[in-house]
Amino acid sequence: MITITTTLKVPVAKVWECWNEPKHITQWCFASEDWHAPSATNDLKEGSFFTTRMEAKDGSFGFDLKGIYDQITPHQIIRYHLEDGRNVEVLFSENEGTTTIIEKFDPENQNPHEMQQQGWQAILDNFKKYVETIC
Repeated sequence: MITITTTLKVPVAKVWECWNEPKHITQWCFASEDWHAPSATNDLKEGSFFTTRMEAKDGSFGFDLKGIYDQITPHQIIRYHLEDGRNVEVLFSENEGTTTIIEKFDPENQNPHEMQQQGWQAILDNFKKYVETIC
């Protein structure tokens, strides 16, 4: 498992909203400025699914990130599995108006673990920037 984390100066209720609502997901769910997330759907219920379209802005590459929810505890835990069977766990904890997110995920076998950790951390950093300045 690979672990990434961040702490935001925002209460957990707002973090949860920005993490889960498609209108927000499309604003932060990409690792660099040359990528974007043109669409997202999210049915935040156990057994249901989400899909986020991630694309290079120049149109050279794109893919759909799809997952099925295994466990949801509002403002605390989201567990899901991706189409390829890899598991992801996202933990939210609030302390005096700040929220820490710890995200753990099974690595895939095509890219080095360090590269995957950096990519997912970049997306999480983009989330933090979006939530703290815009959301």
